[in-house]
Amino acid sequence: MTTEATKISPCLVGFEHVNRYWDKRHKCFVAKILPGEFYVTAQNEAIATVLGSCVSACVWDEEVGIGGMNHFMLPLTDKDVHSITWGTRLVPGEATRYGNYAMEHMINEILNNGGRRGALKAKVFGGGKIIANMSDVGLRNAEFVLDYLHTERIPLLADSLGDNYPRKVMFIPASGKAYMRKLKSMHNDTILSRESNYGNTILSKPVDGDIELFS
Repeated sequence: MTTEATKISPCLVGFEHVNRYWDKRHKCFVAKILPGEFYVTAQNEAIATVLGSCVSACVWDEEVGIGGMNHFMLPLTDKDVHSITWGTRLVPGEATRYGNYAMEHMINEILNNGGRRGALKAKVFGGGKIIANMSDVGLRNAEFVLDYLHTERIPLLADSLGDNYPRKVMFIPASGKAYMRKLKSMHNDTILSRESNYGNTILSKPVDGDIELFS
């Protein structure tokens, strides 16, 4: 590892499980998130993921320089979020597979670490229909995240949703910059397999987890 790379500071408490690597091109550490994960940072580092039908929301407070990105596969659950007893552990449980939990938990962590509710902005990506005969969960994910941001009055500054291609996304919360690259069809099988395997797993599990919702 380079001398420059060793200058990285510890991540925020609760995100130690997220894999981070040194990106030579952007000269910063990058936290790589998978389906059902999210990451919040107040450092000059990036967050990256690859999306098929899943959606990622990038939310940040530009003035404070803190923000995060999530990666959810299903828009929402019909279970009443207020009927669940939540703990105080920061590591997300299986509940963050759903957009409504993933959004609220991520925003809650941004606020807990210095972000201001009225200063939040957002950019969103994903929701592609990468296989012609697959169910259009991507469209439902896209509709959900747009409706969520509108309801919560969080300004949407940019989006790339829908269509028929997967995406690689990199987000830098400190600046609010987001980079998106369309991936070739040759990557579709890997992405579809990852999302399908994850989807089969989460649909068979109950909605639980230690999440403190913000009001």
